[in-house]
Amino acid sequence: MNLFLNWIENFTWNQALDLAIILFLAYELFRLVRGTSALNILLSIIGVYVCWQIALALEMPVVSGLLDRVISMGLLGIVVIFQPELRRFLFMLSTGAIRKQREQKLLKRVFMKTWGKRPLHITQIIQACIHMSLSRTGALIILTQQNKLPAVISTGERMDAMISSSLIENIFFKNSPLHDGAMIIENNKIIAARCILPVTANKEVSANLGLRHRSAIGVTEQSDALAIIVSEETGSVSYCQFGEITYDVSPSQLRAEIEKFFAEAEEEMQTHHQKH
Repeated sequence: MNLFLNWIENFTWNQALDLAIILFLAYELFRLVRGTSALNILLSIIGVYVCWQIALALEMPVVSGLLDRVISMGLLGIVVIFQPELRRFLFMLSTGAIRKQREQKLLKRVFMKTWGKRPLHITQIIQACIHMSLSRTGALIILTQQNKLPAVISTGERMDAMISSSLIENIFFKNSPLHDGAMIIENNKIIAARCILPVTANKEVSANLGLRHRSAIGVTEQSDALAIIVSEETGSVSYCQFGEITYDVSPSQLRAEIEKFFAEAEEEMQTHHQKH
């Protein structure tokens, strides 16, 4: 009790800031692992750490020494166990800035007509989605930005083809050998088809969602890509970015989102060229 009172009396603004940062990181980490099996492991680690601090305060050298050794050896294990969660956590921090930029700059639509002097094939993508929606042809199209998804592309069939609505529809046609998996579009080209995407591990995602929607959430949780999903069951068209799905959008809504996505990529390219 006396130790606690002394700590309160000597409490400084630096300590307050230190405590606030720790609480913020702990809250974000809890949000990250909530609903996953990693939560129980995290609580166990916190319990071991608390016991270690109590043993140090009570001057119990054997117990504190043993727990100190366990914690030291367990750091590497934590990195291995929480590798997916740590990757998502770091990406969340980085995409927070991206999301803020995105909301602040509703960029000029005049730039939407060209991207690096190449015609944007948004209309071809929209037309394909409309036709596949009407025929209830399931589809999953991934538009990349800074993260080019090389690991995902390596799981599919390389194409490097120009974008056209008929080609997109033929790829996702039910009897096509390439209809399963995702199509990757990069720099106005269809780079690959039949790609395997990471499926979200978020337990808060509705159990009613199918594999296409879960894959769209998974890839956009781990990258800055934009995913377009056409539901085979309902024919509805949705898009997903930063792990968040917007359901049942109209062709005009989808066009606006794709235009905004390409505008951000254009701005990133211009900024990169100016720096170099």
